Amino acid sequence: MSRRRSIDWVAVHQAALHDQIRHADLLELGVLSSTIARRVHAGTWGRSAFGVISLTGPPRTLDQRLAGAVLYGGPGAVLSGVAAARLHGLERLPNQPAGTALLLIGHDKHRVSRGLITVERTTRLPEPRAIRGLPVAPVTRAVVDAAKRLEGTDQIRAFLAETVQRRFTTATALRTELEAGSGRGTAKVRPVLVEIEDGVRSVPEAKARALAASIPDLPPMMWNPRLVLDDGTWLADPDGWLDDVGLAWEIHSFRHHADPDAFDDTLSRQARITSTGVHVIAHTPRQIESDRGRVRADLLAAYRAASLRPRPAVTALPAA
Repeated sequence: MSRRRSIDWVAVHQAALHDQIRHADLLELGVLSSTIARRVHAGTWGRSAFGVISLTGPPRTLDQRLAGAVLYGGPGAVLSGVAAARLHGLERLPNQPAGTALLLIGHDKHRVSRGLITVERTTRLPEPRAIRGLPVAPVTRAVVDAAKRLEGTDQIRAFLAETVQRRFTTATALRTELEAGSGRGTAKVRPVLVEIEDGVRSVPEAKARALAASIPDLPPMMWNPRLVLDDGTWLADPDGWLDDVGLAWEIHSFRHHADPDAFDDTLSRQARITSTGVHVIAHTPRQIESDRGRVRADLLAAYRAASLRPRPAVTALPAA
């Protein structure tokens, strides 16, 4: 009479990551291949990444899919790119199929990319941070790895700008990481990073910067400077600033107009700035995109008008 094999199912579930476990680990824990196949066929279990079994049926959550990717990568694998940036809390991310993952593994390891999982061997394997139980690359590495794989310039702009605007990292740290890594994919990131280093913190500001730079009669514009009064009191952080005449340029997005509180804050800030003698001109992103000639004329007229008045007593400090 055959004896039923005794399996420690508690140990099986404890060995899983978000209910995902390697096929080889199941065998090591005493689960027969026939049992695995039978449960997968019945739908009780499911197949996750290559060589990985989901103990709750086909993986349904993003964490389960990413866990399957990590287990496929093997010991030491680290999540990077867009998936890692999302886990860090970034929001302006490109749409990707659920479970798309960039895995970093040591240069001495051998794994091939499969399906939604891209594997990159590296001699600079970062020390991961555990987020929701998953090994995640530091945010600066994740962002640079992702940016190098994005296609559109505006996608890269929005991505890098959010990272710095929300203080996940700094322009200096992004530059250091970009220069330290592989050169593949960096050509499209470099000009955007120059914009970020110049103080630009959004896609509309990047386009405004290009427009302003195309006007020969305007001096270089500062972006997102910190304006302070002579006694050190903070005044405002305008989007653009022409320091020689004290002219502020504001880019008013639809989001601020659609949000009553944000719009009220914008108007209050503008009143506070003008009360000190600063000249303010404002445009919308749509105007900058579709009516460039008018915007150029507005900027030049505002600059000339501001130059006829005493410069306001404010100091502009570079963007943080």
